Amino acid sequence: MQFHEQLISLRKQKGLSQEQLGEQIGVSRQTVSKWETGVSLR
Repeated sequence: MQFHEQLISLRKQKGLSQEQLGEQIGVSRQTVSKWETGVSLR
C-alpha cells in the first residue's frame, strides 16, 4: 500500500475530513488533498 492510500484509509478510520486533519497537523486542506492524490509528498 502506498503512502497516499494509507493516508486516506487512516484519515477515514478516524472520521476526519481533509480540513480537520490539516488543522491537527498544521497544514492546509489543499496540502492533504495533494498528498492523498499523490501529486505531492512534501
